[in-house]
Amino acid sequence: MAQKQLDVLSVGDVVTDAFIKLLDKEEKVEHGKDGDWLAIPFGVKLPYDHAEVIAGVGNSPNAAVSFARLGLNSGLVANVGGDGWGREIIKALEESKVDTRFVHINPGKVSNYHYVLWYKEERTILIKHEEYEYHWPRFRIIDIPRWVYFSSISKNAMEYHDQLAHWLEAHPPVKLAFQPGTFQIEAGTHRLKKIYQRADILAVNREEATEISGGDHGNVHDLFDKLHELGPKIVLISDGHHGAYASDGSNRYKMPIYPDPKPPYERTGAGDAFTSTFVAAIMKGADLEGALLWAPINSMNVVQHVGAQAGLLTESQLNHYLRTAPAHYHPERFN
Repeated sequence: MAQKQLDVLSVGDVVTDAFIKLLDKEEKVEHGKDGDWLAIPFGVKLPYDHAEVIAGVGNSPNAAVSFARLGLNSGLVANVGGDGWGREIIKALEESKVDTRFVHINPGKVSNYHYVLWYKEERTILIKHEEYEYHWPRFRIIDIPRWVYFSSISKNAMEYHDQLAHWLEAHPPVKLAFQPGTFQIEAGTHRLKKIYQRADILAVNREEATEISGGDHGNVHDLFDKLHELGPKIVLISDGHHGAYASDGSNRYKMPIYPDPKPPYERTGAGDAFTSTFVAAIMKGADLEGALLWAPINSMNVVQHVGAQAGLLTESQLNHYLRTAPAHYHPERFN
């Protein structure tokens, strides 16, 4: 079967997540000046509830599956090891209808494997990014996507950012959505200047927006102003239970969360669901208001399931929730 042009090519590291459900009575959360800490007794054997292993996840893979679920022709650029987990990752992605032609298998290397300590509805993730040789793929004309969605990648892959930036310069029709990961934020805006300048959509949470821009955490307009100065055409800022904000430089909106039908079960992937759904709506021709109506719904449903992908919705399911939304669920101009 002939391969079709991709609507969107997600770029970023792919992992297997092993969720370990901790027992409420065995652990606790301690509140300190520098944040909340998961406290576990030291030097003892502790029972746990159960474990669930989910292959083919990560910021960009989660987005790739979200795009596919919403009916877009979706692919992924990533690295896996030449081990059994690498094969399981590729299988899981293909079962989710993600094109894996650009997933590179690294013989002799192991695949990324993370451990998720799942306590009540929250989680702490133990991460380790394997060191692969990152090389931007060679594309035939038919391979060139309409959009690139770029997110979390290993800190040893800085030259890879340069390769992507150079390729984007050579292909101006391709649009870019950028959801920076931890190491990309730590690299700073000067080092990734070309990526920020090229972004059609920049998606961050409020804390990340403050760190990236150096702006006033308490002033969303200041954050928008400083982030737009970096070059992105659209800036999306999520703010947890407070909702989200979006700006195209001229119009700014605030959006509430979609009401949870019941308390969240597990929160992994809520941000990926929110951002990818917003981007998918823009890709499908929505304006800021339309994209903001979609995004919180997928995020709401993801936290009712384990992992970042099980709760991702189809377009018809999203629209069902939209039709039954409460009256207050709509974007408001934010001036």
